[in-house]
Amino acid sequence: MSRFAEVVLLAAEANTVMSPLTQENDGTRPWNNIFVPIESQWPGSFGLGWAAEFTHRRHWDGLLEYLESMAWPRPETVQVLIHDEGDDCFGLWMMFDGKLVEVSLPRTERESYSSSTSSEVSNLYRTDGSTPPD
Repeated sequence: MSRFAEVVLLAAEANTVMSPLTQENDGTRPWNNIFVPIESQWPGSFGLGWAAEFTHRRHWDGLLEYLESMAWPRPETVQVLIHDEGDDCFGLWMMFDGKLVEVSLPRTERESYSSSTSSEVSNLYRTDGSTPPD
């Protein structure tokens, strides 16, 4: 089953640690997609960011765990935003005590369910307008 997802990663002073993820997989990570830099129109005014698009859920399985294991120079600045095709908005994960933890966003609710192709799938819904599918 296709489950397109967009992933945006923001982290200060992380060019060196992110460099391998902007290149073809050398077999050390569980996915093959690469992250591309997000450039600011005002150099030096914004912490660096990277983005990747994944076409199947299995293509980004293990992503958060892998990112947790990286040697971030400033882990308190690591933010991962994930927008799965069924989400109303991006979810936000931040580093707390070495783990990427989803941060609750106002007026949102995450619903999890099992799928035939994946052990668990979840969608993030807005509670102030959209309605989850039945």
